[in-house]
Amino acid sequence: MGTLINVALILVGGTIGLVFKKAVNKNIEYSIHKATGVAVTIIGVCGILSNMLSVGENGKISSNGELMLVVSLFLGTLLGELLKIDDRLNRGCKKIEDKFKMSNFSAGFITSTMIYCVGAMAIVGAINDGLLHDSGTLITKGIIDGITSVILAASLGYGVLFSVIPVLVYQGLITLLASSLQNVLTGELLTNICMVGYALVICIGINFLYNSRKQIKTVNMLPSLLVPVAYKLITMLINLCRK
Repeated sequence: MGTLINVALILVGGTIGLVFKKAVNKNIEYSIHKATGVAVTIIGVCGILSNMLSVGENGKISSNGELMLVVSLFLGTLLGELLKIDDRLNRGCKKIEDKFKMSNFSAGFITSTMIYCVGAMAIVGAINDGLLHDSGTLITKGIIDGITSVILAASLGYGVLFSVIPVLVYQGLITLLASSLQNVLTGELLTNICMVGYALVICIGINFLYNSRKQIKTVNMLPSLLVPVAYKLITMLINLCRK
């Protein structure tokens, strides 16, 4: 039930945001857009710091994962550019915009999907829901997502509501496969995935703040999330070969 509650709270928050959007003028909408950029950037920075920094027994702060972050972003973005993921997804979203006359659909859908699906709460919460029938983490995430969806929908429109589809599929699959994934999506791998994911969230925040024609194509950076997984699989194979 955790994912279903999460989805419901996003829909409620998004609906409130759409109502609010219709009630404000262009100047207020512009200010909300920029405020959203600040909030999303802060979420990304906090997410990266929580996964990269650790405090030792002597109270000294140390960081790790910098190389993984750089390599993941480089290889993932390269693959995304070669596959032209952004162009393909935008063409699909454009068809929906034209058919249903929803302006800015792709921005709302892509931005909110990435924010809702990135982070340890989505993964750990879905695993707990599947194994222990404990929906607490996902309900907490749902409340956060619901509040975020108010802001996003007020700024980006209807696309935010449709982000519940990938959230439902993503978290739902993890819940269904929880018994198989509980020993895989943990520790260093989970930390690395979240670290890279929050880096993409920062890129989304930057795009909110700077409406230039050359925005960061965050969708083309999505394969970066697979690099830590590939690295984990390669190291596991190497260890097996050594044995």
